[in-house]
Amino acid sequence: MATKARSGKKLVIVESPAKSKTIAQYLGEGFEVDASMGHIRDLPQPSDLPAELKKSSLGKFAVDIEHNFEPYYVVSPEKRKKVAELKAKLKDADELYLATDGDREGEAIAWHLLEVLKPKVPVHRLTFPEITKEAIQRAMAELRDVDESLVDAQETRRVLDRLYGYEISPVLWRKVAGGLSAGRVQSVATRLVVERERERMAFRTADYWDLLATLAPQAAGANDGAPGQRFQARLATVDGKKVASGRDFDDRGNLTARNAVLLDETTARALAEGLENSAFTVRSVEEKPYTRRPAAPFTTSTLQQEAARKLRFSARVTMQVAQRLYENGYITYMRTDSTALSDQAVGAARRQASELYGPDYIPQRPRVYASKAKNAQEAHEAIRPAGDSFRTPAQVAKELRGDEFRLYELIWKRTVASQMEDAKGSTATVRLGAVAGSGEAAGRDAEFSASGTVITFRGFLAAYEEGRDEIREDTENGSGATDGGRLPALSKGQPLDALELAPNGHQTSPPPRYTEASLVKTLEERGIGRPSTYAATISTIMDRGYVRTRGNALVPSWIAFSVVRLLEDYFHDYVDYDFTAEMEEDLDRIAAGQQAGAEWLSDFYFGGEGKPGLTTIVNGLGEIDARVVNSVEIAPGIVLRVGKYGPYLEKPLPADAPEDAVPERANVPEDLAPDELTADKARELMESAGPEERVLGTDPLTGHTVVAKNGRYGAYVTEVIPEPTPEQLAAQPVEYYKNGKPKPPKKPAKVKPRTASLFKSMSVDTVTLDEALKLMSLPRALGNDEEGNVITVQNGRFGPYLKKGSDSRSIGSEEEIFTITLEDALKIYAQPKTRGGRTAAAPLAEFGDDPESGKPIVVKEGRFGPYITDGVTNITVPRATAIEELTRERAVELLAEKRAKGPVKRPARRTTGGTRAKAGAK
Repeated sequence: MATKARSGKKLVIVESPAKSKTIAQYLGEGFEVDASMGHIRDLPQPSDLPAELKKSSLGKFAVDIEHNFEPYYVVSPEKRKKVAELKAKLKDADELYLATDGDREGEAIAWHLLEVLKPKVPVHRLTFPEITKEAIQRAMAELRDVDESLVDAQETRRVLDRLYGYEISPVLWRKVAGGLSAGRVQSVATRLVVERERERMAFRTADYWDLLATLAPQAAGANDGAPGQRFQARLATVDGKKVASGRDFDDRGNLTARNAVLLDETTARALAEGLENSAFTVRSVEEKPYTRRPAAPFTTSTLQQEAARKLRFSARVTMQVAQRLYENGYITYMRTDSTALSDQAVGAARRQASELYGPDYIPQRPRVYASKAKNAQEAHEAIRPAGDSFRTPAQVAKELRGDEFRLYELIWKRTVASQMEDAKGSTATVRLGAVAGSGEAAGRDAEFSASGTVITFRGFLAAYEEGRDEIREDTENGSGATDGGRLPALSKGQPLDALELAPNGHQTSPPPRYTEASLVKTLEERGIGRPSTYAATISTIMDRGYVRTRGNALVPSWIAFSVVRLLEDYFHDYVDYDFTAEMEEDLDRIAAGQQAGAEWLSDFYFGGEGKPGLTTIVNGLGEIDARVVNSVEIAPGIVLRVGKYGPYLEKPLPADAPEDAVPERANVPEDLAPDELTADKARELMESAGPEERVLGTDPLTGHTVVAKNGRYGAYVTEVIPEPTPEQLAAQPVEYYKNGKPKPPKKPAKVKPRTASLFKSMSVDTVTLDEALKLMSLPRALGNDEEGNVITVQNGRFGPYLKKGSDSRSIGSEEEIFTITLEDALKIYAQPKTRGGRTAAAPLAEFGDDPESGKPIVVKEGRFGPYITDGVTNITVPRATAIEELTRERAVELLAEKRAKGPVKRPARRTTGGTRAKAGAK
């Protein structure tokens, strides 16, 4: 039988279509480039395993814990078509090039492709740090095999996360709430945010006072303190003792600095009055040279931090935009811990700095940066503009728009600045003082301090200046000196005029909440996780409801407090910062081929060397008191509980309370941050809550008790349906089994009680039985229209409305529900209908026409939050993405992803599976 002649083409497989298009431009004839669309295989849900495997050692995790933790992989249902396409193309190829990213994830994608495609032609592995012609040519000259150690590290991490999540998450479901999850990095990140909020809750403010003097050098004749000569100085010492400032207090409001003078308002005002006519002189002038070095080029972590500070990007948006820039050949690979630049990049940066700013702006020798991050992985160089020569932002302005241009400009500035000269200047610190001449403070010596920096050579600042995270206002400057402004020329002994002496009162401030930038920085400094995963980690803790944003700050929910408390009490090591960082170091050793992944997983799960493993800890948990885990004492006698429907306050009952006693409760407003729920606020909420339940009387028609209650979603009235009596059960008709024996009496189907929300003008304290019965009688039928359709009036989530079939119309106030007539309703229905009974709301954002459907893309506010639509396909805006951060490119991408998924289907229960084999095995 004749064999089919091959086409002579070389098949190149990358991860994404955008990357494949860019690479295809540089490879030219003889190469066919296609994308795997990310991973083609993964661990299935254990419930989706074939029936014969569910009872095996694979059944719990889809990982064979009894046989070297071998994972059971399946081709994802949505990737089967793509795999078939790749197999068909491989049949006509002479060689296969696996060009996925060079990190662990990319190496694992390449290995999975080998396992599934089973190529019978030569296979080459190649990676490139940037998608440029030069980089691809260099990569073609440095072909290699798939790195088994990198694959082992990625697979170990994947299995580790499955074991961690699937063992610990069910404990959270049972003891906190369903749908929660635990994760190796997400739980630690949540703990960091919760611990910072605990610090804020425990914080106690301290008051302190000082003086701010506005002065000017004395001149011959009258001196009006010309603006160019004015400067400010802050009180530093009184009688030789340091004046207490914010940094001299601990978080409990205690003064910790020895021999510091704590000024109160009375003392500060008396001192200001006493100094009004005193002679101020300069006591010392100290001048020092000022030098500031440029920041290192971007790593994944520092890019996320700086994009958050300067561009207000979330970590997720930063990585999405950077991914597109990389795939389209604008920047180097965006997942790196390295601050090093290649020789070509250093040369390009120096040339560009010299051309744009002049030769004086580049140092004689290239700058070399060392990574400061714990557990840094430096397989790639720093993030920089692509190419052996850089394109300026002006040169790419026509090609890049919006977020992509802004991020490229940021990367370009940072890279060029990193190879520029230091900024230079001088800093002067002046001490000046006077002795109070009158009043209660007479004779007291007051010394003030001021400092100023003058930049004489901007150096790298001509191109770029690094941003800063928020710091505590009262700890920024603890010397008492004013800082940053330019000082006039001053000399020792020079007389000064005090133009103003202002007493200033201050309060110490709590530790600032984490922002995405500062959380990323802390995670990296502690060596927790990898910067390339931080965006997904932060998105996860937001999607799970553990953290929400308030401005840029990350605020933990009360459910996060419960989760963290349970993990700290029963899984301490697994949320310990050093323990988590050590796991990352272990994965690095596996990646370097210094340890086997299966051996490490065995120690982690089963234990070893006298240390218990995860399964031992889970199986030995014993009883966990869910009430304790979900309780936080807010004030004496008031406890916050995390319940099924959210947090609420409760006054626990005394030990001798009757069995049927109901504790007082109050709901906690959703927008109230944990540190804002002070003891006083808790008492206020308890007092304003009123009774949780009030009996109104008996319905004369049904005999049921009617009660008014305060619920999580507002006050309402309902009837109490009594349980059936034994006599009622016995009076039911007897049913028989087939053998003639009588069946036990059935419990009647539970009757749903009538319930109705109170009007806004009503309260649990004041609503009457008659009002309650009227509310529970809704909807109210008004009559029929000319066509015989019944028109009713009722109250809904969005207010009172009329209903006729499927046609609803809003009406004015809730009170109109009981006064509106059929005639009134017919007049309303005679009017043209507007959306929802009112003018349709304007879109939140508009992004032009969709390239696939041709219809306009808009963002609208929906019942469950904002969503993107082209009128055909809808997709919810991800919770971690603010509307302001959403770009046209991202909107198009989300719609395309939703279309590609098609209708939601249950995955097939039987799938082709297999365990890991050596790469390239036939």
